[in-house]
Amino acid sequence: MNSVWSKYRENYAAIIKLGLPILVGQLGMIVVAFADNIMVGRYSTAALASASFVNNVFNVATFAVLGFTYGLTPLIGAMFSQKRSDSIGAMIRNGLLVNVLFSLLVTAVMWVLWLNIDRLGQPEELLPLIKPYYLIVLAGMVPVAVFNVFAQWLFAINRTALPMWIILSANVLNILGNYLLIYGNFGCPELGLIGAGYSTLIARIFCPVVVIVIFAVAKRFAAYRDGFRYSRITLRTLGQINRTSWPVSLQMTFESGSFTVAAVMAGWLGAISLASFQIIVITGTLGFCIYYSMGSAVSVLVANAAGLNDHTGMRRMAFAGYHIILTLATISSLIFVFFEEQMIYAFTEDTEVIAATVALIVPLVLYQLGDATQINFANALRGTSQVMPMIWIAFVSYIVIGTPSTYLLAFPLGLGTYGIILSFSVSLFIAAGLFLYFFLRATRKR
Repeated sequence: MNSVWSKYRENYAAIIKLGLPILVGQLGMIVVAFADNIMVGRYSTAALASASFVNNVFNVATFAVLGFTYGLTPLIGAMFSQKRSDSIGAMIRNGLLVNVLFSLLVTAVMWVLWLNIDRLGQPEELLPLIKPYYLIVLAGMVPVAVFNVFAQWLFAINRTALPMWIILSANVLNILGNYLLIYGNFGCPELGLIGAGYSTLIARIFCPVVVIVIFAVAKRFAAYRDGFRYSRITLRTLGQINRTSWPVSLQMTFESGSFTVAAVMAGWLGAISLASFQIIVITGTLGFCIYYSMGSAVSVLVANAAGLNDHTGMRRMAFAGYHIILTLATISSLIFVFFEEQMIYAFTEDTEVIAATVALIVPLVLYQLGDATQINFANALRGTSQVMPMIWIAFVSYIVIGTPSTYLLAFPLGLGTYGIILSFSVSLFIAAGLFLYFFLRATRKR
């Protein structure tokens, strides 16, 4: 144990220093997700079930947009270690254009889906809530893309505290908006689920506005600002961004898509199953966001090492990150097991939903290890910029194997929602093993 500690001590410190602000920001997002669902769930079970469906559908779109911005991290991270501030400014300019266009494309696709929303087999009584809430969430796609372009730049230059404070401020704004607009407090209209949607949209617009103002005026970012101002949009830079962004975006789209299909299947089982599925997914998101914060730090530090052609440093950072993330996964699992009742009661007082959710804790805990492992090595592989294998790994793991496993366990084998949650372990462990293999291959000394 001491030899492991002495070997990785400096790597642990670097990852924690970089990842801790990201973690705090992610925890803030988790608090908002919990607050949204608690407030909506206490308003009505129908509102919670509707939010579950829309949020899970939009997980695909949101992760596609986020994944596309993540393609900037290895490019900017390598430039940062090489002290190329002007090139980083040019990368931000080109990245902003590409990501806005991509988010508009995603918005158009989601609009077409909205036109066919009544064909997805959801309970008829939920559609009057689902349709307007869906449109409000749709309006937030472009702001998410713009903010995350700047956030990935800040992460890659090791300035993770600034996005953290912006996100936390937006979270406070979101929760306050929920309190006012869901229940109609202090003379505001009582809008229920629609109020939660408006609160989220306001918070999502707030984030890019603040970060753009800071980028435009802060003296410490003058070199990057000059690079942004005096650079041009070039096909070469656009090509670089597309080569790293598309694979990461597709990987995250396939992964979140498998969860969305699972949510649709949960809806086939009725409103109670859908509500319990939503509670478990939000609870599992607690683990995912915590792991991903450290995974993001791993990606940045691997990219920094890649910029210096330091293969040993890349591997050390990846495995040090894995040790940290495994520890966090163990802690999360213990929280899920020992505080299950308190967590579930926070969402709803509906006894049927509570009973259905308690039964899902075991498969929730089972997939934490697979989730933690695939997050770490997917991010490590992303840091190398050798991201093309991520597309087929995700497609095979989540679509070819994961989705059929979900259906098989839920319906032919009769496990219902339990089988849906259990199937996540199958795809996550397969993806984890493949990401590890390709990371080791990418960092092999030549």
